Amino acid sequence: MEGIGGPPMPQWGHDAWRMYQYYLDKSTPHTTYRWIGSLVIVAIYCLRVYSDQGFYIFVFGLGIYLLNLLFGFGFLSPLVDPELEGSDGPLLPIKRSDEFKPFIRRLPEFKFWYSMTKAFCIAFVMTFFSVFDAPVFWPILLCYGIVLFVITMRRLIGHMIKYKNIPVRKVLLVAVVLVRIESQHT
Repeated sequence: MEGIGGPPMPQWGHDAWRMYQYYLDKSTPHTTYRWIGSLVIVAIYCLRVYSDQGFYIFVFGLGIYLLNLLFGFGFLSPLVDPELEGSDGPLLPIKRSDEFKPFIRRLPEFKFWYSMTKAFCIAFVMTFFSVFDAPVFWPILLCYGIVLFVITMRRLIGHMIKYKNIPVRKVLLVAVVLVRIESQHT
C-alpha cells in the first residue's frame, strides 16, 4: 500500500509541478518584472471583459478579493496589530524616544503578488465559459464596490492614525488630512 489518500500523482504531473515551483522560486527576487507581468495579465483580463461586455460579477468579486488582500489579510497592515493582540498599551512607537520598530507586513509582497496574479488568471479562464456570465446591472455593483472601498479605507486610515502607523506616508497624507477634517465636522 503506497499511500492512504489514493493513487499517487503521475510522474509527469509531479515533474510539471516541480518545474512550476522552480520558476516561481526563481522569479522571487525579480519584483519589477513580476509586477510588469501581472499588469500585462490584468490588462488582458480588462480587455477581455470590456470586449465581451459581461462578466461584471467577476470584476466585482476580484475587486472585493483585492480589497481583502490589501486590508483584510494585511498587505497594508502591521504584523503585530495592537487591537488584535489585546495589550495594555500600543506596541508601535508613538514618541521619538520610543524604540523604533520597522513596519513588517502581515502578508508579504510575494504572497500578495502571487494571490493577486492567480486570482486574475482564474477569472480570465472563467470568462471563456458563458455559464459564468450572470446578468447583472453593473452600476449597482460599481456603487456598492465604491461604498465598500470608502468604508474600508476610513476604518484603515483611522486605525493608522490611532497607532501612528502609516506605511505609505506620501500616498496617504491627503487621505489622513481628509479624515481629520471630516472628524472635526462631525
